[in-house]
Amino acid sequence: MLGKLTGWLKRRNGRGSENVSAVEKGFLVFQHTGEVIQAERCLQAAGFSVEVKGPPPELRTGCDMVVTFPLIMESAVRRVLEKERLSPMNAVPVSGPLLEPVSLYRTKDYGDWFMVQAANVKITVERASGRIVNVSGGGCPDVPYLASILVGETIAGAQEPRVQGHTLCAYALQKAFLEARRLWRKGGEA
Repeated sequence: MLGKLTGWLKRRNGRGSENVSAVEKGFLVFQHTGEVIQAERCLQAAGFSVEVKGPPPELRTGCDMVVTFPLIMESAVRRVLEKERLSPMNAVPVSGPLLEPVSLYRTKDYGDWFMVQAANVKITVERASGRIVNVSGGGCPDVPYLASILVGETIAGAQEPRVQGHTLCAYALQKAFLEARRLWRKGGEA
């Protein structure tokens, strides 16, 4: 069913889903970060195209992350969340640039290295080799452990942080890690 609806949307718009206008997107606001992580996981498992982003400043609540989703799928998304006993505080249509969710990532160019930050966790990669040279930030107890595993490894071959980490900081580090890997594969352009 999801595949048929996605195909219909592409035909209706005359373009791929990556070009769906902002009016056709929405985002879910949750009270706690753990709910965002659970919602992302269960919605992706159900086949929905969702992303975790930062909320627009006007809509910040207790959690600094929202889940974006195709607005036309809202009732199906809510059914999946209901089965998981997840209740968003609000579902907001993206109806203009002021309501557009923002990227979770910040990147910084340091010449031979680039850094990707997600929330308060940072990962720094050497451009030429892809070697991870630093992991820092966050306040969770598993960050130093994850840093000891990652530093010195290449971004292409290192074990993803989610495998060993179990905290919010590990979740943020996983996001930064995947973005750093994507950027490095593109030539390390931060």
